[in-house]
Amino acid sequence: MAVPGARLAAAGPGEEIQLATDGSTESVAVPLRATGTKSPSKALDRRRERRWIRAAQGGSDEALEQLYRHHWPWAHRAAYLVVHDAAAAEDIAQEAFLAAIRSLERFDRRRPFGPWLNRIVVNRAIDWARARSLRSETAANPEVDSPTSGQPDLPELSSAVYSDDTVAALRTLSPEQRALIVLRYLLEYTPGEIADVLELPRGTVNSRLRRGLDRLATEMEAR
Repeated sequence: MAVPGARLAAAGPGEEIQLATDGSTESVAVPLRATGTKSPSKALDRRRERRWIRAAQGGSDEALEQLYRHHWPWAHRAAYLVVHDAAAAEDIAQEAFLAAIRSLERFDRRRPFGPWLNRIVVNRAIDWARARSLRSETAANPEVDSPTSGQPDLPELSSAVYSDDTVAALRTLSPEQRALIVLRYLLEYTPGEIADVLELPRGTVNSRLRRGLDRLATEMEAR
């Protein structure tokens, strides 16, 4: 559902991005607050995840299934918000998970699995979106060939979690800008963690994120 009178203001660490004039916080993804604090539930999730990884490294199909179920929704949403193509997002998320599983024996289970998986997801999504842009530029009729010219049917992304206007505004950004906003406000990575995922200097991440948020704010105001 679209947010009436929506606006988007760039935020610093520990701040919120306000997307509604009534003072409520609608998020590009939920939640939007980036506090950097670790809750007890997150600590429990990490211990549970380590058990799954240990079991999966030992050959447990059940543990692999648990990892998949736990990380799939966020990986799929991240891929979609970068590529804005439902079928491609599903393929990218699945292929990324399979790539992670093939390398699981070498994975250090003291590290969180999510950032490792999401690095693969986001980088593949950026590559796919770049390739599509090149195809569109060389196509005789890009509007016909481009899957972004229509509204994709992905109800879990356009329901209460996301406003339609926010998803549409994200589509106007470059793949790199979308990826930064997805990593920051969907997956709640810090700028330093994003720098590690995308292998960029932290200052570059901060400046690109700010430019992406400024452009997103302009698009949201226009809507």
